[in-house]
Parts: sequence; structure tokens; C-alpha cells
Amino acid sequence: MERELLITGIGGQGVQLAAQVIARAAALEGRNVTFLGLYGGMMRGGNTDSTLVIADAPIESPPVVSRTWSAIAMHDEFWEPVEAKLRPGAVVLVNDATFRRDVHADATVVRVRATEVAATLGNPLGGSMVITGAYCALTGAVGIDALVAAMRDSIPSYRVQHIAANETALRAGGDLVEPGAHPFWVSEVAV
Repeated sequence: MERELLITGIGGQGVQLAAQVIARAAALEGRNVTFLGLYGGMMRGGNTDSTLVIADAPIESPPVVSRTWSAIAMHDEFWEPVEAKLRPGAVVLVNDATFRRDVHADATVVRVRATEVAATLGNPLGGSMVITGAYCALTGAVGIDALVAAMRDSIPSYRVQHIAANETALRAGGDLVEPGAHPFWVSEVAV
């Protein structure tokens, strides 16, 4: 089985780090993963998107997908192309502080106070880690131990001072949702 995840936001929100952490965690758990990051023309404030495909067998999907099982939106600025790719019944997590639009697709939308929780934890730039923890807890895509290990491996040496705060943010995000409410690894039943 394959599951797709699209993550979107604006540069500087941690979209690429979130995608990398989930991809590494899935690989640590023995899953097959493809990961493709796309960046706009600006270092901060431009469009940034990531596509992940996670599977329990060899991956058949290309690294750019036309339909997705799930999405994370850190900001609503570049949401429309992602929304157009949502499968019916998709799972969507949005950052409550920066996502003001309505989602019009047939999807379960979970609003996560990612920015607010990160700031409360003293990690104002940790919103992407909060929403990543929430996504992984909600879907069971990967476990928290693999997620934390992957985050540690993803942080560059000049940013190791952020590891403890990011771990706290991942765990806090997981506490914001009902664990396993939208299982990643359960196949749809044909009707």
C-alpha cells in the first residue's frame, strides 16, 4: 500500500524539514519512501512544497503525484494547487494561525494550533514540528520514536541547539490529536 502526503507553506516555516523528518522516520521503520522538495524563487516568504510517498512495498508512484491521501498546510497562500489534488476523504491538517481559508474538498480537516503551541513551548519557529507530531499521531504514519530519531538526524550540526525543543514540539503535537483517528496503513474498502 502507498500513501501520499503533500506539505505546503511559505519559505521559513519548516516545510522541508517536516517532510525530511517524516521521510527519514518512515525509512527507519523499514518503509519505502520517495521525497521531493520544491522551492519558490525566494529564500523566505516564497512557495515551498514537499511530496512524500510512503509504502510498505516498492513504490510505484512517481515523485510528483496527481492525487494525495493527505496534506499538511502551514499557510494558505499556496493552498489551491494542493487542494485540487486531494482524494475524496483525504486527511488535511492546517496550521490554525496562518491558514484562514475554508477547505472545499471532500476531506477531513484538522485545525492544529501549531504556531501557538510552539510559541507557548518557547520555540516560536517550531510550528512545523508541532504539526508533524500531530500528523504522525493522528495517522500513525510513523511512531514517535522514529520521528524523534529522524529529526535528530535531519538537524544540521550548526543547529543542534534546537534538537531538544524540536523533540518537545513533536511530542506536544502528538498530544493535540486523537491518536490513530485516521489510520495511514488501513486500506479503503471498496463499496
